[in-house]
Amino acid sequence: QNDGCHTVSLSGHVGFSSLPDQLVKKSIEQGFCFNILCIGETGIGKSTLINSLFNTSFDDPVSTHFLPNVGLRAQTYELQESNVLLKLTIVNTVGFGDQINKEDSYQPIVDYIDAQFEAYLQEELKIKRSLFSYRDTRIHVCLYFISPTGHSLKTLDLLTMKSLDSKVNIIPIIGKADSISKTQLQKFKSKIMSELVSNGIHIYQFPADDEAVSEINTMMNGHLPFAVVGSTEEVKIGNRMVRARQYPWGVVEVENENHCDFVKLREMLICTNMEDLREQTHAQHYELYRRCRLEEMGFRDIGPENKPVSLQESYEAKRHEFYFELQRKEEELRQQFVQRVKEKEAILKESEQQMQSKFEQLMLMHQEAKLELGKKKKVLEDQIAMFIEKKANAELLQSQASVSTPVVSLKRDKDRK
Repeated sequence: QNDGCHTVSLSGHVGFSSLPDQLVKKSIEQGFCFNILCIGETGIGKSTLINSLFNTSFDDPVSTHFLPNVGLRAQTYELQESNVLLKLTIVNTVGFGDQINKEDSYQPIVDYIDAQFEAYLQEELKIKRSLFSYRDTRIHVCLYFISPTGHSLKTLDLLTMKSLDSKVNIIPIIGKADSISKTQLQKFKSKIMSELVSNGIHIYQFPADDEAVSEINTMMNGHLPFAVVGSTEEVKIGNRMVRARQYPWGVVEVENENHCDFVKLREMLICTNMEDLREQTHAQHYELYRRCRLEEMGFRDIGPENKPVSLQESYEAKRHEFYFELQRKEEELRQQFVQRVKEKEAILKESEQQMQSKFEQLMLMHQEAKLELGKKKKVLEDQIAMFIEKKANAELLQSQASVSTPVVSLKRDKDRK
């Protein structure tokens, strides 16, 4: 007996030993999804490395280098190997490190990762969920490409990884590792790991708790960050064709462990730890995001008195809180409305008084103008009457003058005779 569970032996075959086989069959039928985020400066070889990892050529549209902000481009592909279907999503950063002001270059990446978590959370919170058919877009691994400067990590690298280490599994990679010598490369690796530790940045550690892969994973943890070289071109070396980069001074073979860590990266990322990366994303990073979001919504596992709280109790408490908050907001809005009505009425009353005052002033001016016009009219009428009188007198004098003129002329004629 163990924790109330009794252990009994079976007397014959039952059949549940086939459960692992059933699970494998169901998983193969459903297929697997794996989402990779590639972060690195323009031209560091992100697309070439992804093509090399999956031994194919993915579509890679040409992007401009003059974007004002960092962009992200996601492309999904279906890959088939034997009878296993893999839905692979590759999310590439566009213009990372190209801006003059790099202060917030990491923010679009953080927002994108949070948006995928939020989409999954909203699907979980639905009453009618369909997680079985839901296309999971959460980022399972971040391949962070470090420029092969040979000195130290850039401030942008430290800020970006620090903002992402609690949200995604980070595997640091030194891109174009064939551009520095082996001695410089080892010193550079040590410097990078030292800076990550001193800045409190947590990168993904290959799990060592599984006995089957414990030894190889522990050893590979000591090789981080991986120094890689990618190439899709084949070069003939002896009697065989290999993927390599050819230079005037020699050939760098992609899959030669003496030349770079490409094989180690592929082994750890795809062959050994792909499922662990998926599990870590769900059990650690997504759970952290989910817990924070639910706490923001007001849900708690433990109440103020350190007593367990059920979901129903949390819901009712939050409902009452929102109800009282709604009432408070309604009262506040009502008071604001009443205040605005009063202010508007006061403005209208003041405007009415101003208009009445202006009307009275205009009426007074009208009366004064009317009186003035009346006076002018009377003066004008008096002048017209005087003019008519003078005109009549003038006409009378003129008529009298015309009558007296013939009498005088007759007298003169008589005198002459």
